Amino acid sequence: MSPQNPLKPMAGMAPFNQRLAAAQQMAGDRRIRVSDLEMTFRTRFTVDTLAALRRRYPDCRFVWLMGADNLTQLPRWRRWRHLVRTTAIAVFARPGHTLPALCGPVARRLAPWRLAGGQAASLAGRRPPAWIFLAVRPNPASASAIRAAAAPGAVAE
Repeated sequence: MSPQNPLKPMAGMAPFNQRLAAAQQMAGDRRIRVSDLEMTFRTRFTVDTLAALRRRYPDCRFVWLMGADNLTQLPRWRRWRHLVRTTAIAVFARPGHTLPALCGPVARRLAPWRLAGGQAASLAGRRPPAWIFLAVRPNPASASAIRAAAAPGAVAE
């Protein structure tokens, strides 16, 4: 879990420990572990966190999971080209973002390395660049909406 997303304002953001506890509670699956690795590594950007993970676990292969909304804004990420050259990526459908993501400049640029849906199980073993779009039923949950509902004075619907 990130101490602070560099592309989001800090205003209205709960303290890190509170967000970490909430994420651990929401995970709800023993196969999902929410961690504070970015705090431990003292990294702020995904590309740096992944580099630290590869140094710590050199025999592991990592797959970066992201929503389609992040695929459209990937060019705003630090060293995004390096990230896609060094890490396999799984992109999940997000409400209202699937078409813009799949028609956007990043998807077009990475088109030669896109795997078919049936190849998802092989993604971790592929040499990057490699990515897949997973057309799963989009989860409508929004971190922004959750924060807004938790804000002091918010009215639950």
